[in-house]
Amino acid sequence: MAEQIIIALFLGLVEGLTEFIPVSSTAHLILIGHFLGFQSAATFDVLIQLGAILAILLVYFNRLVQIAKALPVSVKARHFVLAVLFGFLPAAVIGAIAHDFITKVLFNTPIVICVSLILGGIVLLVVDKIAFKPKYQSAYEFSWPMAVKIGFFQCLAMIPGTSRSGSTIVGALLLGADKRSAAEFSFFLAMPTMAGAFALDLWKNRHDLSMDQGMLIVIGFIAAFISALFVVRALLDFVSRRGYAPFAWWRIAFGIFGLVWLYAIG
Repeated sequence: MAEQIIIALFLGLVEGLTEFIPVSSTAHLILIGHFLGFQSAATFDVLIQLGAILAILLVYFNRLVQIAKALPVSVKARHFVLAVLFGFLPAAVIGAIAHDFITKVLFNTPIVICVSLILGGIVLLVVDKIAFKPKYQSAYEFSWPMAVKIGFFQCLAMIPGTSRSGSTIVGALLLGADKRSAAEFSFFLAMPTMAGAFALDLWKNRHDLSMDQGMLIVIGFIAAFISALFVVRALLDFVSRRGYAPFAWWRIAFGIFGLVWLYAIG
């Protein structure tokens, strides 16, 4: 049990460090858990995301309070909140319909995850080198149709290894956002999306969670919360200066490592 606790702590740190950068936290959790022989299935992977959710809520707490206060009087605030909700709808509908297939089939296919990491890294490299002429420098300016389109890009992340943040960021860049506003909208879109995924998975697995699993989830949650705080606070400035190429190369390297490992162990 002590070994399981250490692994849960490590995976929680991985979740927090990778959730909001475009490298696919799900892929890292599944592959690392697979390599370490950690048997907690997709339930652990999804539920510890609550720590990352609370981290981003804490970082953006003042901003969220300001938006809430402005809703009755500000058209801009109402526009932005609706844009986030419209962006969330595609994942809410498709995720609810395809939940069992995603968690029982895709989450259990490591080769697909490794290939998705590599392909996603290549896409991110290509997009990062394109000299876009952004129309939007603020996430608050995104139109509702643009938000819905970003929401459909987010649905690509239902394939483990694709990356939720990577899909939304690439979608936003292609639709006219600059790098900083693309990352910021991805943060805001993560709030309802991750909360919805957490609630759905908790409900569907409510009868299967044992006390031991619950303890591991709590440990992973705390680790994810602490590590995600550092990432959320630093990411916007980092991508403004360095772009997304470092994350792309990491995806490719980790995906190749995963394929080599899978081949080595048969």
